[in-house]
Amino acid sequence: MFGGGIGVLSSATVPLLAAVMPWAAANAVITIASTLLCTELHARFTFRTGRRAEWRQHWQSAGSATAAYVVTCTAMFILHTVQPSPGMLTEQVVYLGASGLAGIGRFMVLRLFVFATGRNRTRVPMRATNSARLPALLAA
Repeated sequence: MFGGGIGVLSSATVPLLAAVMPWAAANAVITIASTLLCTELHARFTFRTGRRAEWRQHWQSAGSATAAYVVTCTAMFILHTVQPSPGMLTEQVVYLGASGLAGIGRFMVLRLFVFATGRNRTRVPMRATNSARLPALLAA
């Protein structure tokens, strides 16, 4: 809910900023702002940590935001290569589609890595100290 809502607001804001700066710069500004806001909202409400997001969580979220930025910029580059003068509606559809797909991927990263706790954490230790525990670690 939060990511999708912020994504729709972002899609309306990027073209407004793109009127005064290059599209890639406008996308970067909106990506940074929306990532900060979404990370806070996800920490407090979606994943119910009961507290503000930590700097570690913001940095991890920034990694997924960078990937999302690349996806949306690539989609727009392809659009402008295929159709040199697309209309605003076409740009919005392509941006929202790319942003939506990237958002699903970002949500999975947040769920599985950034805000995962206990048994939900998918991180595997660098080395197992007891080989008898290895099957249990891999199954977790």
